[in-house]
Amino acid sequence: MPGGRKSKVSEFIDSFLYDRGWVEKQFETHVIVDDVQRDTPTHKIDCLKNRVALEIEWNNKDPFYDRDLNNFRLLFDLQAISVGVIITRCDELQDIFNDLGRGSSYGNSTTHMAKLLPRIEGGSGAGCPLIVFGITKSLYLEDDI
Repeated sequence: MPGGRKSKVSEFIDSFLYDRGWVEKQFETHVIVDDVQRDTPTHKIDCLKNRVALEIEWNNKDPFYDRDLNNFRLLFDLQAISVGVIITRCDELQDIFNDLGRGSSYGNSTTHMAKLLPRIEGGSGAGCPLIVFGITKSLYLEDDI
């Protein structure tokens, strides 16, 4: 994550996918107007493979969704990707974070499904097909160590 540290969840998912041929990718794009070229680099995609762009938003501020969806829209319009995928957490995980005494670190202004879905329903991804995965409470395994 530029300017920050990735969460353990993001690092785990990234590592799993990188081991299977996915790569982090920043596209070099340019706009030419009257023979004047302007570089317009995109935000890096967390994981890319076979025109599938995947972003992991675990505990960032919710405007990161705007950045991801805009990036998907642009790259889809430029025919660089075919689909955008976002992995995030479902709202119900807040109960677990509260029980673990970490609830304040995962507040209402961070990335979770209730912050993502209204953006998608409002058309933020434009024409880019989207797949969204929400990690639920049922996936939590308590570590006895």
